[in-house]
Amino acid sequence: MLSPNGGNVNVVVSELDGIAPAAQPVEIVERKGLGHPDTLCDALAEEVSLALSRFYRERFGFVLHHNVDKVLLRGGAARPAFAGGEVDEPIELYLAGRATREYGGVKIPVDDLAVGACRSWLSANLHALDAERHVRVHCLVRPGSGDLVELFERQRRGGAPRLANDTSIGVGFAPLTPLEGAVLAAERSLRESAAPERGEDVKVMGVRVGARSALTVACAFVGGHLRDLDAYLAARARAAENVRAAATAILSVEPAVEVNTADDPAAGSVYLTVTGTSAEAGDDGQTGRGNRANGLITPARPMTIESFAGKNPITHVGKLYNVAATRIAEALVSGIEGAREAHVLLVSRIGAPIEEPQVVHVRLRAETPGRVAELAPRAKEITRHHLAEIGSLWERLLSHNLATDRLGSL
Repeated sequence: MLSPNGGNVNVVVSELDGIAPAAQPVEIVERKGLGHPDTLCDALAEEVSLALSRFYRERFGFVLHHNVDKVLLRGGAARPAFAGGEVDEPIELYLAGRATREYGGVKIPVDDLAVGACRSWLSANLHALDAERHVRVHCLVRPGSGDLVELFERQRRGGAPRLANDTSIGVGFAPLTPLEGAVLAAERSLRESAAPERGEDVKVMGVRVGARSALTVACAFVGGHLRDLDAYLAARARAAENVRAAATAILSVEPAVEVNTADDPAAGSVYLTVTGTSAEAGDDGQTGRGNRANGLITPARPMTIESFAGKNPITHVGKLYNVAATRIAEALVSGIEGAREAHVLLVSRIGAPIEEPQVVHVRLRAETPGRVAELAPRAKEITRHHLAEIGSLWERLLSHNLATDRLGSL
């Protein structure tokens, strides 16, 4: 099972037993949308990493050591109102981590790159937020530790393989259950529809009990695009219809849908914002507290608390193994006739080649019980193929923000 000295990695295939998630009596699935404070932190950590990676590559021909995976968002203060509203105190973003600030005598403008990347992403993705006036960005990124920088540099000496810069866990599963797909579709329907009164801060909680599903949605509305309470209530009803239609298309059975259940219209208390995100006043955020690499929070599925956001795409297995495990699970289900479900777990060892995990555990659920041993050779073949590709995965990751892009697009 273990590969302490490198070489070929043993892939252990076992049977995935127990009740399948979609057949369990209760299923719970959550997604924090694009403008949720935790997702903002993940997205901005990713964007800073992407900006650094692209600069390093363009300037030096390769990506230098960095991990900018610690972002904290301190909420601001605002006075939302119908047909207006004001932000009194800006959102504060604190970017922490490590990055190469000088290489070959060339000073690298890490602070400017990081702050610029954050402002550009916010301007492009939050339509009601002014990234200059409503946000302060504090770049606290320092140079990396000598041992990790040396480990990172070692990959280029004599064509050495890329070496894992952490001992970490990556987890993936496939396929999504109908409820998981419905939660993704519900958030996407609100984000992609052209409705300026809706903010990007959306959270969807899906709960299935038996055959009945319910989606509870929190959706920030932008007061500047709503004239009064009646307009708000009409917009809230339209949002519920969008969610219901998107979810029903996947579930085939109409779920119960409620939007902004904390509202008290009679008292004039509704979910109204100036900027379309609760970060303006009501909530704070932090990297790693939101969606996993597949865009969901799934407590009944295998998960890891390892955050992918902001980690370098070259050697940090906290990112690479979560992406690879998900891709392997999807490939197993789509590529093996008779495989109904797959769980994949990868464990790295710091300093070992990233293509050689300590252990790879594949758990398969076959359509016919008892067939897993028959499917194992093909499962190992697919898994090893994807492991061999981990070293080139970084090139695809340089064009994707994992906090916002589905892994299926990689």
